[in-house]
Amino acid sequence: MANAREQGLGFDVQACPSPAYVVDDALLRRNLERLGEVQERSGARILLALKGFAMWDTFPLVRRYLVGTTASGQDEARLGAETFGGEVHCYSPAFTEEEMRVVLRYADHLSFNSPGQWRRFRETIAGAPRRVSCGLRVNPEHSTGSVPLYDPCAPGSRLGTRAAELTPELMEGLEGLHFHTLCEQNSDDLEATLAAFETRFGHYLAGLAWVNFGGGHHITRDDYDVERLVRVIRDFRARHPHLTVYLEPGEAIALNTGYLVCTVLDIVDNDGPIAILDTSATAHMPDVLEMPYRPEIIGAGEPGEKAHTYRLGGQTCLAGDVIGRYSFDAPLKIGDRLVFTDMAHYTMVKTTTFNGIRLPSICRIDEASRQVRTVRTFGYVDYMQRLS
Repeated sequence: MANAREQGLGFDVQACPSPAYVVDDALLRRNLERLGEVQERSGARILLALKGFAMWDTFPLVRRYLVGTTASGQDEARLGAETFGGEVHCYSPAFTEEEMRVVLRYADHLSFNSPGQWRRFRETIAGAPRRVSCGLRVNPEHSTGSVPLYDPCAPGSRLGTRAAELTPELMEGLEGLHFHTLCEQNSDDLEATLAAFETRFGHYLAGLAWVNFGGGHHITRDDYDVERLVRVIRDFRARHPHLTVYLEPGEAIALNTGYLVCTVLDIVDNDGPIAILDTSATAHMPDVLEMPYRPEIIGAGEPGEKAHTYRLGGQTCLAGDVIGRYSFDAPLKIGDRLVFTDMAHYTMVKTTTFNGIRLPSICRIDEASRQVRTVRTFGYVDYMQRLS
C-alpha cells in the first residue's frame, strides 16, 4: 500500500523499480490533445523535438497527434524515422561529411546553421537519392529569455545566421528559414521574436515554402496563452499564405507527465540531516544543476514548512550532487520512496553513467488500468558498452 507521501498519484509507487522514470499515459495524452487542438486551429504543423523527449515506446500514442520529429543529428534522425515516422526534420550547428551521408537517408527537411555549411553540402544534397527540403537557421538578434545558458540570441552566439551575413545569392536553393530562440516561454515572447524575425528576414519569405518557429514554446503549461499563440500563427499565415509553419517543442509534449521514483538509502548528519537517495542530480536530472532549479516532491514542502527538513543528496561521489532542501510531515526512514514530479523531459535524454551509477528504469502508467509497466531496465552492459 502507498503511504501518505504517495497518495493521490493514481498508481502504485511500490510497483516501480527504484530509481525509475515513470510516464503517465493519461497526462501525456492530455498534453497531446492540447497540441493537436493548436495544430487544428492555427494551421501550423507540430513536431516532437527528440532532444527533449525521446521515449520511443510512447511514439504510437504521440504520432496520433503530431506530424513528425525533429532531430539534432544522425542518430536522432534515424530514431525518428524508424520509430515515429511522418516528417523528419534535422538541424545541427555543424555536420560532418560522414554524418551528412547518414542524415540524408532519413531527413525530409534539413536546416543548416551557416551559409558555409549550406555551400559545403548543397551539391551532396542535390545528388542524394531522395529529395530533401533545405533551410537555414537564422538569428533574429532579439533576446527574450532570462537564463543566458539557454539564449541563442546572446552576443557572440554560434547558433543561427544574422541578417548582416545573408545575401540573396546565399538563399538560392533554400526553401525555408528556421529560428529557435525560446526556452520555457509564453506566446508573448514568440510574438515579439516573430516581429524581429520579419523585420530582419521578411524580404526573403516570398521565395520560400516554410518557416520553422523552433521550440521552447511551453504550450501545455497551465498559464500558457494558447489564444495568443493561435492568433500569432494565423496572422502570420494570413500575411504569408504560401508558407507552411512548423513548431518543434520537446518539453511541451512531456511537461508534467512523468515522475522520478527513488528510495532513501541512508541518513547522515552534517549541520542537519541529509538523506542519500539511490538517484543523482548530476547523473539523472542534470538540469537541477545546469538550469538550475528545485524539482518538486510529492508530499514535501519548502525548508522549514513542515516538521522535518532534510538535504537530499545523490549517490555519486560529486560533492555537489545535491538536489536541494525539503521538509516532510514525518521523519524520513531508510527505504522510504520519494517521487519527484515533472521528470519526463530533459531527463532520460540527458542521463549519464558517471561513477558507474546505473540509469533509472523506464516505466509507463496505463491510461485505463493505472497499472505500472516497466519498459526498460539498465545494468552493467549499458555502462560497459559506452566505454572501451
